[in-house]
Amino acid sequence: MNGKLDYEVIIVGGSYAGLSAAMALGRALRRVLVIDAGEPCNRNTPQSHNFITHDGTPPAVISQIARSQVRFYQTVQWQEGRVSTLLKTADGFEAVLEGGERYTARKVLLATGMKDLLPDIPGMAECWGISVLHCPYCHGYEVRGRETAIWANGAMALEMGKLIAHWTSRLQLLTDGSSTIPEADKAALEANGIKVIEKRISRLSQQAGHLDGILFDDGSRLDLEVLYARVPLQQQLDVAGQLGCILTPAGLIQVDEMRQTSVPGLYAAGDNSIQARSVAAAAGAGNFAGAAINRELIEEHFLATGTFG
Repeated sequence: MNGKLDYEVIIVGGSYAGLSAAMALGRALRRVLVIDAGEPCNRNTPQSHNFITHDGTPPAVISQIARSQVRFYQTVQWQEGRVSTLLKTADGFEAVLEGGERYTARKVLLATGMKDLLPDIPGMAECWGISVLHCPYCHGYEVRGRETAIWANGAMALEMGKLIAHWTSRLQLLTDGSSTIPEADKAALEANGIKVIEKRISRLSQQAGHLDGILFDDGSRLDLEVLYARVPLQQQLDVAGQLGCILTPAGLIQVDEMRQTSVPGLYAAGDNSIQARSVAAAAGAGNFAGAAINRELIEEHFLATGTFG
């Protein structure tokens, strides 16, 4: 190492995974820079659930508490901004922000989350995270028993129908056009009281993000309070193109048991690399990743000084 690196670790993303990792590394006396664009995926969600000690707390409040606790550790610094480019260098990595600022570090943790690619249906964005939901474990208890629909088609329709039916029997499935659900799956849904509606959706009727109905292209309306939707996801940063990271078939960053990617020295934690999209899962993954990064830095130090190995 040339000794001129700005930090030991850069964390890209300052939400739950990034903050958990920053705390672990701060407590390990590591010089850390957290770079955060301030756009967590759950920023519209009124309350976070299924996270022990914080059940029902607004996500922004959890983040505020976490930031204040992380900033107690003086070796952890914070930079607002969005990383546009991440480069592998001889000594580690260089992160380039959209504003042109450049920072270097030996290790990088990607805690960037995922971007939800919402369908171009009026009202969908306004309701996302409030009454249009992705996860019954995060929100299902609060909307149990309500008039509910699932926006799905194809092979995933039956799986979503079985899952959501556990929280409500007042359930229908919207394919937003012609059904591509296998006939056996469609029969299983309807046998369990889940009607499949193949009409094209025109828009969502809502007030301040609270859904009250679905309007279809044929002019008809379905009164509704809750809509579950699994939308396509996209990595926030083109790590596959910029760094050659291997992605899973689902588009997640492939990591090993220590949360290291296919690029040495580059780690990932949170929604970008795990199937479970929840605050609790992200926090746990970030905590583990912080400890794993510290362990690797310790190993490298001992090997470099000739006192170990």
